[in-house]
Amino acid sequence: MAAQLRSASQDGTLVLTLSDPEFRNALGPEIYAAGIEALSVAETLPEVRSVVITGEGAQFCAGGNLQRLLERRRQPPEVQAQSIEGLHNWIEAIRTFPKPVIAAVEGAAAGAGFSLALACDLIVAADNAVFLMAYSNVALSPDGGGSWHLGRMLPRQLASELLLAGERITAQRLQALGVVNRISAPGAALADAMDLAERLNARAPNALASIKELINEAPHATLTEQLGRERDHFVANLHHANGGIGIEAFLKKTKPHYE
Repeated sequence: MAAQLRSASQDGTLVLTLSDPEFRNALGPEIYAAGIEALSVAETLPEVRSVVITGEGAQFCAGGNLQRLLERRRQPPEVQAQSIEGLHNWIEAIRTFPKPVIAAVEGAAAGAGFSLALACDLIVAADNAVFLMAYSNVALSPDGGGSWHLGRMLPRQLASELLLAGERITAQRLQALGVVNRISAPGAALADAMDLAERLNARAPNALASIKELINEAPHATLTEQLGRERDHFVANLHHANGGIGIEAFLKKTKPHYE
């Protein structure tokens, strides 16, 4: 059965499931294209307030398919470069998507699977989940933004250990380092991610879009630049219909229902 990205909607959340159990939900060009298309459509649908990315069965994602990579060695380098561009386009689509994206991780998130989880805004992981950048184990180097994310999220020495030595790191240690948001019982990561998504879905989508954009811009901005962006977003959100709904509901101690 060919790898596929299955999609289903539930209570305002789009669930994207990596489905290739034979190869532990390994990634490939068909997944990248489907992921980009799914996010493009979801961005236009007001009823979709958040996205959860998970894997079918007991594993999140094994990263790249090594059998496919062996075949690519017999083809011109441009073929693999094009495939990686597809992955990178999906990673950028997740980062710039204006709605929250949550990774629900069971089992292993390896290589590009780890990079995929890191690209999400929030990570919910089972307490027996493991994360590894296994590229150096097979004489390769990272893709999918793994070096970019780890280089910013972790101390240099730890990022070097994970990338150079291909060491595994547990969900608990990543939570202690601020990378994983929530730890779940084995088999419960998706359910807990959906609970988190439900909480986010109840908030004003325009405000969440502003917050995500501000978080993405902050590492590249001076304080003065970021203060200006915060001012502009705040004023725009105050004068959005949801600003009035939220403030009035808070003052009246009622539950807001955002547009």
